[in-house]
Amino acid sequence: MFGADKGTANLLDGKKLSIGIVQARFNEGITNALFAACHAELLALGVQEKNITHVTVPGALEVPVALQAMAERDDFDALIALGCIIRGETYHFELVANESGSSVSRLSLDYQIPIANAILTTENLEQAVARQTEKGQDAARVAVEMAHVLEHIG
Repeated sequence: MFGADKGTANLLDGKKLSIGIVQARFNEGITNALFAACHAELLALGVQEKNITHVTVPGALEVPVALQAMAERDDFDALIALGCIIRGETYHFELVANESGSSVSRLSLDYQIPIANAILTTENLEQAVARQTEKGQDAARVAVEMAHVLEHIG
């Protein structure tokens, strides 16, 4: 097994990787915190600043089309989706959460590129705040590790 043979530490070496990040601006206080945590973790993992491309889009439903444009460029080892969807009083929450999540997964499969999905779906602002740092860091680690896993498989 790659993970067992190489060890997790080697899988988290981002020195030679190029990472694209798409951040939704809706619920910007949360998504800015997600980005800050993700960006800091990428740097801590050795990803060079010049190899991190960050774009913002209006909301979670726009994240997939920006990810697709990045995937089509074939310049990235992994991509990261950042956003925050907080349940409201209408069915809109389910539509946005389901569509953005399935679109991110489909893009990853269609383009065979790892996409760490850190589009939070929470019941309220408090839950989002409680998750913003950890999920941002997790997204960075997932992107770096999966870039290595797919490189090894390919």
